[in-house]
Amino acid sequence: MIKVALLSRWHVHADDYAREVKENEHLSVQLVWDEEEERGQKWAEELGVPFEKDFQSVLDNPEVDAVVVTTPTSLHKDVIIAAAKHKKHIFTEKILAFTVEECEAIYETVRANQVHLMVSLPRLTAHYYVYAQKAVDEGWLGDLTTIRCRFAHNGAVAAEGRNYGWLPERFFNTAQSGGGALIDLGAHPFYLTNRLAGPAKALQASFRSTRNLGADDNAVVIVEYESGSLGVLETSFLSNGSPFQLELYGTEGTLLIEDEQIRLRSSQFAGDGWIQPEDAQESLPTPMEQWAAVVLGRAKPTITEEDVIQLTRLNEAAALSQEENRRIELIELLGE
Repeated sequence: MIKVALLSRWHVHADDYAREVKENEHLSVQLVWDEEEERGQKWAEELGVPFEKDFQSVLDNPEVDAVVVTTPTSLHKDVIIAAAKHKKHIFTEKILAFTVEECEAIYETVRANQVHLMVSLPRLTAHYYVYAQKAVDEGWLGDLTTIRCRFAHNGAVAAEGRNYGWLPERFFNTAQSGGGALIDLGAHPFYLTNRLAGPAKALQASFRSTRNLGADDNAVVIVEYESGSLGVLETSFLSNGSPFQLELYGTEGTLLIEDEQIRLRSSQFAGDGWIQPEDAQESLPTPMEQWAAVVLGRAKPTITEEDVIQLTRLNEAAALSQEENRRIELIELLGE
């Protein structure tokens, strides 16, 4: 049994990960720590486990094998490196850190201490992604020309008389979060299209802070890939009822995914109508399931360091594009 400490309830997915730990037969919640003591005490009481107010005591605790990190993103580097140096395995929410340099420092420490780090990029395990990757790999779409991905919700839509929606105010504290809709929800379109379209060459981003909450709440990024294909990535905290959409267009076919529904049209198959695959691929193990299996030495992860690094690199480029209002070549970041 892998004994886990939960580190902070700052992120809105902290409760989801606590539930996943409790539901996994190989994991158990040992204790809670939070940088805000009152919040942590309440969480520990709800989970029926002890609260530890001293972070160093968590690290020194021999009964803790691993940690789930859902602190402010601004604390990720220090918290994760400290955990790795104390031989704790780490599961954390995306994004891993604000810069590629910080990510590389984290991975260097993880490798040096022979612990396992998993960053939650869950849509890389979804059945529709597995099917889309197969369609690309099998050539059903021919040469990919355009990829579009949209992931949005209404978390910043406030009821009358309120400033914030169901996303907490702290999500718009850019010192803690690093940004708004793009760095949070936009991570999913970034890492999905990085896999499906291949290495990015350049991008141009446009952020909007429509509600003036301190961070972007609506964003679009145009990506140019080394293959010559184009990407249109969209995200928002201001979209009520917006479905998840992943669209791939190629010289030989089109693949449309909306929420759980998949449609394919390809010259590689008989007929010219839409195919709704009945043999769609099964989902891969979730990030939490993969993490437990890796820690136990039973499997290799499908979510990789490269996925995490490239996600961060595109986030850096998008932020620079917004700041300087121009197209950014990814090679520019390599000289920093």
